[in-house]
Amino acid sequence: MSFDAKLESELTPRKIVEALDQYIIGQTEAKRSVAIALRNRYRRRHLPDELKDEVAPKNIILIGPTGVGKTEIARRLAKLVKAPFIKVEATKYTEVGYVGRDVESMVRDLVNAAIFDLKSAMMKEVEKEATNNALDRLVKLLLNSDKEDDKYLSENEAEKKKKAKEQMKIRIANGDFDETYVEIKVNSNQNRMFGIIPGMGFEENDMIQSMVGSIMPVNKKNKRLRVKEAKKYLISEASESLIDMEKVTSDALSLTENMGIIFLDEIDKIASGNKNDHGDVARHGVQRDLLPIVEGTTVNTKYGPVKTDHILFIAAGAFHTNKPSDLIPELQGRFPIRVELKALSKEDFKDILVNPKNAITKQYQELLKTEGVSIEFEEEALDSISDLAYNINTNVENIGARRLYTIMEKVFEDISFTADEHKGEKKMSKRDTMIRALCKSLGVDYRVTTIDLERVIYRDFGNGFNVEIGGMHTSSMKKKATIYLWYGDNDRMHHRKNCQRYSKRADWREC
Repeated sequence: MSFDAKLESELTPRKIVEALDQYIIGQTEAKRSVAIALRNRYRRRHLPDELKDEVAPKNIILIGPTGVGKTEIARRLAKLVKAPFIKVEATKYTEVGYVGRDVESMVRDLVNAAIFDLKSAMMKEVEKEATNNALDRLVKLLLNSDKEDDKYLSENEAEKKKKAKEQMKIRIANGDFDETYVEIKVNSNQNRMFGIIPGMGFEENDMIQSMVGSIMPVNKKNKRLRVKEAKKYLISEASESLIDMEKVTSDALSLTENMGIIFLDEIDKIASGNKNDHGDVARHGVQRDLLPIVEGTTVNTKYGPVKTDHILFIAAGAFHTNKPSDLIPELQGRFPIRVELKALSKEDFKDILVNPKNAITKQYQELLKTEGVSIEFEEEALDSISDLAYNINTNVENIGARRLYTIMEKVFEDISFTADEHKGEKKMSKRDTMIRALCKSLGVDYRVTTIDLERVIYRDFGNGFNVEIGGMHTSSMKKKATIYLWYGDNDRMHHRKNCQRYSKRADWREC
């Protein structure tokens, strides 16, 4: 297949990293590594034939906890270069001879993804012609013109009829006949001819079913549909008739072999350094089955054989209890690049909230905008969400950036439920509003009180409650602060007299 030369010239490693920066915060080392690995694939294409096949892909292992961007880096990379991409979990595969999916199925899934993408792209290219053909068919059905013999019409009558058809096409396209019923021929939903053949896996059965189906005639049946539904079906049918499926298949196989990316998640779950571990046999078996796929072999698919020599494998895992060196040595050697992703800081959480193109705050703003509700975020509110996400991840369980989604869903639950009742309103997401909404959703006590600085509530993360302090002001010659109690039991509050002192500028400092 012909590759996009313009895309190749534009995708330098620096440009790739810049593109990834638009969606992924931090993790510069990981982004640089995948950018180089990708660029090397383009460089390989310009090598002499005798050297081209000798250059192995620079497979990568990404090490880090969940939610730090491992999957997103690989997914965005594939989308950027329009490469076939699939994400698989290493734990879903079993050693040959056991019940479950074998490792070769990931290559077949990659081919299916490539075919789907190319077919969708080609159908998009012929969409205009396909739509026109579909509208022509609908005009005939609505006018019942198949029963008329146009050759007996006069020239004037034929011209009038042509204009009437064109007007009707426009009306059909505009949806004027959407609720009108027509009868069209559709493919019959027949049951599979054969059941699962004993001793064969799902993929092998699927290949046999496809081969048998290709030589059997396609049965059609009449079906009464609304024009709106019939239009979609006829456009899809016309699009498929206009594209060359042989070219789609050929290009998909070539694209899979040369640009395919397989993201192998949870690879740490099939590694073990304990040789006495019961699960070692199964885990080592999967690793050994995986080895030839990564090294380079030929996998048979229903579309033809696929060589895996130059498919890029990006493996990922937390590696909390083990390390990459616990993989079998042969497999380790096929992943020459290892990158450790860093845990997210408070600053990272805030950047994730506002800076990416698909930032969470932007998503909520756009979702609620559809209801006519305008949302703005106060800086202190964003700081509170970031602090909360970081503290929960640190003290409870680290789920990375996914923690922001759980918090935001809680915070916006009420306003999302009643958004239709607030059309035309502008909502400011303030710190106090955030805390109130979160407390309500969590079912914990919330109170705002004003107390003297000389007798402050103790801030304690370890004892199961937290106090947020803000809104410092002066009243009756005494320094005061607004205290937000948003988590824990009020009966457990500790009062520390003179625990904190204040300067003339009302700055806080430890005793």
